[in-house]
Amino acid sequence: MRFRSALLYGLSAMTVALAAPATKRSVTALSSSQLSSFAPFTQFARAAYCDSSKVKNWQCGQACDALPGFQPTLTGGDGNEVQLFFVGYWPQQKSVVVAHEGTDPLQFESDLTDVNFFLDDLDTSLFPGTTHAIQVHNGFAAEHAKTATTILTEVKRLLSQTGAKQVITVGHSLGGALAELDSLFFTLQLPSDVHIKAVTYGTPRVGNPEFAAMIDSKVPDFVRINNEKDLIPIVPGRFLGFQHPHGEIHIVSPGNAVSCSGDDDADDSQCTIKTVPNIFEGNILNHLGPYEGISIGTIFCN
Repeated sequence: MRFRSALLYGLSAMTVALAAPATKRSVTALSSSQLSSFAPFTQFARAAYCDSSKVKNWQCGQACDALPGFQPTLTGGDGNEVQLFFVGYWPQQKSVVVAHEGTDPLQFESDLTDVNFFLDDLDTSLFPGTTHAIQVHNGFAAEHAKTATTILTEVKRLLSQTGAKQVITVGHSLGGALAELDSLFFTLQLPSDVHIKAVTYGTPRVGNPEFAAMIDSKVPDFVRINNEKDLIPIVPGRFLGFQHPHGEIHIVSPGNAVSCSGDDDADDSQCTIKTVPNIFEGNILNHLGPYEGISIGTIFCN
């Protein structure tokens, strides 16, 4: 699976041509303080691209410097066959954080999608209680399964050791898709008194409408942030049976962002599927950011 394939597939699929009908929904402008409150999560997503040897000692440059006191306890992945990831404890928020590396459009090397992808059932050993109606991108599910049990074991250990009652999962691009899957995975695998929070950036569509509805109901503290004309959030196309869950925040321009209510059904010009109605009107460089001054990708590990 290659990021290049995602773009080629998007070019042939014409995602907007058969898009689902839009439903009227409201938008709310974010204040500067609301927008700046996402900066720590953006830095975690940025750090996930950095070499594990640097993340392990929390010396990954500006991203690590912006989050003093964070205590990484597990790193993994190789950045190729398995996306890089880290798990650790964030004392300032009394939270366990899980972050996944994403895809870098300037390298076209990391996994994102493939022309042969399809919607498939979730693995009920990882996602107990899910039914055949709830389906996700088979490539994303396979990538998630590679590290799910290892990460869960460390999360449980940290919750027990620290007494934390919140798990935060973050990621950008493919890492955002993995974080989205994590948010449901942790909800179903951890005690109900553990709060699950997810913040993702430039995330492609992960599953079908039933999956989106389950995220809506099980993970209310879920945010997906899209930057300007980034085209990745509009693939795979809705006409292929994919749909985003709730939580869209769209950075329209620097310092100007809106919260779009509902799921993947905007009709407001400031929300992503209206700003980027098809990939020809997108800008792949917006995928890297900047997300309110913070760019995300391998080249920004400094």
